[in-house]
Amino acid sequence: MTSTAAESRTPEGRPERNQSASLRRALAVLEHVRDHAAAGTDLGLTALADGLGMSKSTVLRLAAPLVDAQLLARDRDSGHFRLGPGALRLGQAYLATLDLRTAASEEAHQLMREVGGTVHLCVPDAPYVVYVDKVENETAVRMASRIGSRAPMYCTAVGKAMLAWMPEDAFATVVADGLPAITTRTLTSAAALRTELTRIRTRGYAVDDRENEPEVRCIAAPVFDHNNTVIGAISTSALTSRITAARARELGPVVAATAARVSRTMGSTR
Repeated sequence: MTSTAAESRTPEGRPERNQSASLRRALAVLEHVRDHAAAGTDLGLTALADGLGMSKSTVLRLAAPLVDAQLLARDRDSGHFRLGPGALRLGQAYLATLDLRTAASEEAHQLMREVGGTVHLCVPDAPYVVYVDKVENETAVRMASRIGSRAPMYCTAVGKAMLAWMPEDAFATVVADGLPAITTRTLTSAAALRTELTRIRTRGYAVDDRENEPEVRCIAAPVFDHNNTVIGAISTSALTSRITAARARELGPVVAATAARVSRTMGSTR
């Protein structure tokens, strides 16, 4: 009988399809242990089998190569499974390759194509933000920002998006530096800024509604790293004639979703 593509065989003569299925199930075991590790709990064999809907013998068979590779470890006394040192080495190797600009590049270009505005990537340097990347729509009016330039946190969407999730001492630094009016719409009191940051945390994105430039609206969302610490923000901005107040409300979830994907690439579990 002729083999189908799905039944192609390995050099050892075993069906490749079966190996793929086993690999997926083994990865499910690893992911289940990982998810519980995030909550600080190990898993016994019974709990692991029940959680995966597998028999104990199947779990033991699938876990064996993971233990051999030190991706999983099993306690000799309790028999509980936990992540092994191989998982740490794998994670460290992944983190060593991460660069925020690289991680955000594809998403930034996609966001520019999707919404048409200029996209910025910024990092915090309280009381300022630093622009580290910019993707500009060549057909739109150009923004005056430059890579490497700084802007105040309190009156920019990227700044407020980061500040909303930063420690209290960052807020104190921003306030101590002063909150002068840049436009007639700039928030100039600590109380107003704090209220705005609470609103940002609730909805997941920030809006600069002509607070830094008179005719520009900007929508931004925070980017988090593997420690779930805010490390940057991504935004889209354009003239108010292109981003109306209603359009800003539509773009908020889009920008937040983009930032969330970048955060996951950076190892965040948020």
